[in-house]
Formats: sequence, structure tokens, C-alpha cells
Amino acid sequence: MDKKNALRAGAVAAGTTLMMLLMSSPALALTRDDGDDPGPGLSVIQTIGLFVVLPIALFAVIAGLVMVLDKSGKTPKKA
Repeated sequence: MDKKNALRAGAVAAGTTLMMLLMSSPALALTRDDGDDPGPGLSVIQTIGLFVVLPIALFAVIAGLVMVLDKSGKTPKKA
């Protein structure tokens, strides 16, 4: 019975995804709007730095601060 439900859920998810992909249009992405002034594009190194390295570095800094400033390891002794 679980196989049927899993197969049905997978079919529904795949069908929904396919329909969303087929029905969505590019929203006139190639047509410029009035006042649109795009800047210069990013290089590959800049893109990797912005979308890969920077989030990993931010995560590491936040996780490091949490570990350093964690006070839960020092529990008071019970009398």
C-alpha cells in the first residue's frame, strides 16, 4: 500500500512540476522596461565569489560566533 501512495505522490509532483514549467512564460525577459539600466555583467570569478564563497564564509563566521559565545557548556554545580 505504501508503494502505491509513494508512486501516486511522485506522479502528482512530477505532473505538477511539468505543468508549471510548460505554462510559465519567460515573462518578456528580453523586452527592456522604461528606465531599465542594467549594469555590467559579472565575471565567472565574481559570480562564484558572490553566490558560493560569500554564503559559506558568512555561515562559517556565524557558526564560529555561536560556538565561541555559547554559554550552555558551563552548567552550574547542583548542591
